[in-house]
Amino acid sequence: MNSDQLKGKWKQVKGSVKERWGKLTDDDIDVIDGQSEQLIGTIQERYGIAREAAQKQVDEWNAANAREADAADKRNLEERRRAS
Repeated sequence: MNSDQLKGKWKQVKGSVKERWGKLTDDDIDVIDGQSEQLIGTIQERYGIAREAAQKQVDEWNAANAREADAADKRNLEERRRAS
């Protein structure tokens, strides 16, 4: 998910962000507001890790979300085919 996609889907994914990075507060989530650089910086701060490590975590989280979305799209397509 690129920065624009993250911003557009923030309301849907912020629960997943809190689940993945439990140290982020509700205020952190509100301030991040879908900005990937802000997410990376806040993770870096809260977890005391290097920026590169925070970036890697966000990239891995994005990849996992993309795989889940693709799987859901395939399931929906199959269901529509069966219903036709």
